[in-house]
Amino acid sequence: MTFLIYIVIALLFILGCGIGYLSRQLIANEQLQRKQKEAEKLLQEATTKYEALLREAKEEAAKLRGAAEAEVRERRFEMQRLERRFIYKEETLERKLEAVERRERGLAAREKEVEATKLQLEEIRQKQLHQLELISGMSSVEAKQLLLENTETEIREEASRRVREWEARLKEEADSKAREVLAVSIQRYASEVVSETAVSVIPLPTDEMKGRLIGREGRNIRALEQATGVDLIIDDTPETVTISSFDPIRREVARVALNKLILDGRIHPARIEEVVERAKEEVQKIIWNEGEQAAYKVGVHGLHPELIKLLGKLKFRSSYGQNVLLHSLEVAHLAGMLAAEIGANVSLAKKAGLLHDIGKAVDHEVEGSHAQIGANIVRQWEKSTEVAQAIAEHHGEATTTGVIGIIIGTADAVSGARLGARRESLEQYLKRVEALENIASSFPGVEKAYAIQAGREVRIMVKPEEVDDLAAMRLVRDITKKIEETLEYPGQIKVVVVRETRVVDYAK
Repeated sequence: MTFLIYIVIALLFILGCGIGYLSRQLIANEQLQRKQKEAEKLLQEATTKYEALLREAKEEAAKLRGAAEAEVRERRFEMQRLERRFIYKEETLERKLEAVERRERGLAAREKEVEATKLQLEEIRQKQLHQLELISGMSSVEAKQLLLENTETEIREEASRRVREWEARLKEEADSKAREVLAVSIQRYASEVVSETAVSVIPLPTDEMKGRLIGREGRNIRALEQATGVDLIIDDTPETVTISSFDPIRREVARVALNKLILDGRIHPARIEEVVERAKEEVQKIIWNEGEQAAYKVGVHGLHPELIKLLGKLKFRSSYGQNVLLHSLEVAHLAGMLAAEIGANVSLAKKAGLLHDIGKAVDHEVEGSHAQIGANIVRQWEKSTEVAQAIAEHHGEATTTGVIGIIIGTADAVSGARLGARRESLEQYLKRVEALENIASSFPGVEKAYAIQAGREVRIMVKPEEVDDLAAMRLVRDITKKIEETLEYPGQIKVVVVRETRVVDYAK
C-alpha cells in the first residue's frame, strides 16, 4: 500500500515537471514571437529612415554640385576677364614705353641744341664783356668790386633806415604794452581807502562823565595822559572827548582804555593804570592779527615775527590820508599782477610790495627815509637781498638794479595816484572831471556833457537840429584833440557823442 502511494507521488511529480516544462516552452515561444515582431518593426523603421536620409543626402549633394559648378563657371569668367585686362594693360604699357623712348630721343636732341646755344651765348657774352671793358676802361674784376662796394653802401643805408624804423616801432609797441599792463593791473585791483587823522573823538554817555574823567584837581586826566602819552582835550563840545597824539598807536591805546573806563565807571589813577596796561595788550594783539591777516591776504608766508609786528603797526599809520597798511596790500596785489603780466617772479614782487613801506612803522624813531629804513629792517630780519634792494629802490633813492624795484615803484605810484586814494589826488580828480565837462560844453551844438567812469569817459549830448551825423564825427575829433592838448590825465579818456532825435505826439 505504501509502495503504491510512493509510485503515485512519483508519477504526479513527473507529471508536474512535464506540465511546467511545457508551460515554460509555450511562454518562451510567445516571447520569441513578440521579440521577432518588434525586431521586424524596428528594421522596417530603420529602413524607412535610411531611405529618407539617402534621398536628402542625394538632394544636398546635387545642390552642392550645382553651386560648385556655378562657382567654377564664375571663377573661370573672372579669370578670363582678368586675362583680357592684363593683356590690355600690357599693350598700353608697351605703347607708353615706346612714347617715352621717343621723348628721350627728342630730349637728347634738345640737350645737344641747348649745349650748342650755351656755347654761342658764352661766346657772345665774352665778346660783349670785352667790348664793355674797352668802353669803360675797367676790367670785369674791377667792375665787380665797384658794384659790390656800391651795393654794400646801399645795404648799409637801408639797414640803418630799417633799424631806425624797427627801433621806433619797438618803442611804440613797448610803450603800448606797458600802458596795457598798467591798465590791466589797475582795473583788476581796487580797494577801499581809509582816511586817518591825528585825533580820535570819543563819545560820552553824558556830560557828567567829563567831570569824572578830569577827577579831583585833575588827577584822573593827568594819570591817563601820563600812562598813555596822549593829550586828552575836554572842552565845551557836548558829550565828546578828543584824544590828540602824533603817534597813532598811543592814540589807539588811549581810545581803547578810555572806552573801557567809560563802560566800567570806576575811574581813578590805579584803575586807569590797570586798564591802560590791558589796552596796550589788546592793541598789541590787534597789531599782530592785522600783520598776519595782511600776509595771508597777499599770500606771503614765512615772514619773521618782527616783520609781522611792524606790518601790523601800519594799520595805525596814514600817508596823505591813505592808510599805509591798505596801501601796502594794494601795492602787493598790483606788483604781483604786474610781475605776472611781464613774466617776473610773482611771489618776490608780492613780498617786496607788502613790505615796501614797512619803514614808516618806525620812521619817527629812526633817522633816514622810510625806504632806506625799510630796506635795513628787511636785511636784518628777512635776509633777502632782492626784497631789500627793491624796497630801497622804490622811490628812486637807490640805483635801480632789478626789475622788481621797477615793479614796486610802478605799483606804489599807481596806488598813490589812483583816483580818490589820497586827498590831493581826489581834489585833482574833481578838477579834471569838471574841466572835462567844461571842454565838452564849450563847443557849439553841445546840449549836455557828463564825465562818467571815474573821469575815463565823457558822454556828450548834442542838439540834433544843429549837429548832423558828419558834424558829430568832426565834433568828437575836435573834442578829443582839445582834451589831449589841454588836460593831463593817466591812461586814456573815451569821448562819446550821442545824437538823438525824438518825435513826440499826443493822441487825444
